[in-house]
Amino acid sequence: METRPYVPWKLMNDFMIDVFKAYGVPEEDAKICADVLLESDRRGIESHGCNRFKPIYIDRIVKGTLLPKTQLEIVKETPTTIVMDAHDGMGMVAAHAMMKKLIQKAKECGMAGGAIRNSTHYGIAGYWTDMAAKQGLIAVTGTNARPSIAPTFGVENMLGTNPLTFSLPTDEEFPFCLDCATSIVQRGKIEFYARSGKDTPEGMVVTHDGKPITDSKAILKMLNEGSAALAPLGGGPGDEMCGYKGYGYATVVEILSSALAGGEFMKASAAYRRKAKRRCIISVTSSLSSTRRLLWVWMSLRRRPARFAANCALLPKHRDMRGSIQPAKKNTLSLWKEKIKECRSMKPYRKS
Repeated sequence: METRPYVPWKLMNDFMIDVFKAYGVPEEDAKICADVLLESDRRGIESHGCNRFKPIYIDRIVKGTLLPKTQLEIVKETPTTIVMDAHDGMGMVAAHAMMKKLIQKAKECGMAGGAIRNSTHYGIAGYWTDMAAKQGLIAVTGTNARPSIAPTFGVENMLGTNPLTFSLPTDEEFPFCLDCATSIVQRGKIEFYARSGKDTPEGMVVTHDGKPITDSKAILKMLNEGSAALAPLGGGPGDEMCGYKGYGYATVVEILSSALAGGEFMKASAAYRRKAKRRCIISVTSSLSSTRRLLWVWMSLRRRPARFAANCALLPKHRDMRGSIQPAKKNTLSLWKEKIKECRSMKPYRKS
């Protein structure tokens, strides 16, 4: 019979808190982050538990793409709504602060809603909705993630796994919670398969050449290279298995959790910024082959200069290891002007 090592919960909790603190995370924030990771393992969600402690959090702190000290800024607030900016701090700390405020607002006004932009990975989504359900409230949450889902009839990873999660209070000791991604499988589950030496079931991943692939380690490599993508909920590259339903839900979550909040979305998200920090915006426009999309950029400048200026404020930034955030050195706006000239030179859209 196979024997597995046993690690007490308290030992793992104390270990993660100490390591978080060693990398600059304040103690109270470290306690929140450790509890979220352990709660995932307590629920049997292997894809988001302690196994992601190093690669998702510690490694990103070392790289400077995740800041250990979370500086939350309230961008806008009303009696029932709030928008925060996490400035690339700990996503779990930002989510905890947001839920505390929303619970208070909902108890006072009956309903509340909020969004956090420039945040990072916040663990299992059900942790946050359960915070409200334990207070007798119904909660809904969703978040965008690094692009890994291919749209219906597509093969390129364009959308994140984007969970859409609900929690409702019950007369039992625990709430009813539906916490799942809008893809058939999330990347963390494939990581679990790879560590366990198991293959990924066929049909969960779409490759650029259309061939099936089940080798979990090869899938992870191809996902990082962008040569493979996860299939949306429903499954398959086409519409035979109703994959457009998962694609549609993933798109809604992307809009509500990021685009509506004024944050980066799809391939302009933080994961792609890590590969090309100062080429992020341009790489997005270059991938939009439709000339109508390029025309939209031009019209945005002419008709909505204020809104375009707000978008410019979200251009890529670089960081130093002290935790400060500086504006990008390269004049990215000059690259936009080149695209505008390209729009104007297109014959179908010239002024008569």
